[in-house]
Amino acid sequence: MGVPRYLGVKAFNLMLVLLGVLLLTAILFGATGLSDKILRAIISEEVRGYRAQLSQQKGLTPEEINNLVEQYKKNLEIEYGLDKPWYVRLPDMIRRIVILDLGTSKHMTSFTGSNQIRDIILERIPYTVMLMTTAVLIVFAIGLGFGTWLSTKVGSLWDRGLSFFASISYATPTWWLALLLILIFSYYLDVLPYGGLLSPNPPKEFLPRLLDMIYHAILPIMTLVIALSGSAIYIYRSILVSTATEDFVTVARAKGLPENLVLRRYIIRPSLHPILTNLVLGLAGSLTGAILTETVFNWPGMGRLYYEAILNIDEPLILALTYVFTLIYVAARFILEILYIVVDPRVTVE
Repeated sequence: MGVPRYLGVKAFNLMLVLLGVLLLTAILFGATGLSDKILRAIISEEVRGYRAQLSQQKGLTPEEINNLVEQYKKNLEIEYGLDKPWYVRLPDMIRRIVILDLGTSKHMTSFTGSNQIRDIILERIPYTVMLMTTAVLIVFAIGLGFGTWLSTKVGSLWDRGLSFFASISYATPTWWLALLLILIFSYYLDVLPYGGLLSPNPPKEFLPRLLDMIYHAILPIMTLVIALSGSAIYIYRSILVSTATEDFVTVARAKGLPENLVLRRYIIRPSLHPILTNLVLGLAGSLTGAILTETVFNWPGMGRLYYEAILNIDEPLILALTYVFTLIYVAARFILEILYIVVDPRVTVE
């Protein structure tokens, strides 16, 4: 099997997974009546706008306006398929979920005032990327650097000390660490803001505004890095130590190869599979946001959006976010399949 065919099969399998999630979501929409609620909410908005438009026209009596509005509403119900059972509308429901055409949010609006779900989600993604993706990349660099170094010092004082730090970091609740850092750096030292995206009177120019946003992101990024770096160090250290005990590493050292070459070619490269899996899935997961961290720091990312959607029982927004997260996971899995072939010559597609 050639590489293109292999990747094509993998893409097809992942698309089946995504289709299965979409099918189950659509069935959930229809069987619970959520689809009807969403469509009727869309129709109500259009009918309201149509009524306001007719009210501005002269010569129409209230009775004529009501008749025209009622006829317009019936036409919209036929157009959206509300005159048919939900299982007949299933293909169209899947299409609307794919393009995030899920109507309007019941409680949430974008910063520009739009209550369209698609606008709300697309607006929050850049802020989550700025916060979470930055933190994940920093954690990856710290974990791989210290993990590689510790893999050559197994049993040393440094190894035991950082392993102890890893257990503390993993066990520390992120929300508690966030509050502690706010108390230290915002309350006592007064060097970093308590939270939020921008200052009360943010600058209008692009570069000063970006710098102000970065200034507000320092504390939540610091929280995530401290909370996640310990486990990352321990995970990468364990992966590399496991590879370092393989026979081919012992043979390479017996040949007298330089330790740096052994570490780079015979330990790190064969360990790239789990390392890349951890990194790519971590980056994909970062796009879903961090609910507790973003809530504590009042950061308007995807995690805070999910929290507010659940708090307000906003069913369409919750389902849209669930679909987006599934789509991100499927894309990350496909990227991993490509990277496996690129970085590890031992991988074949036979």
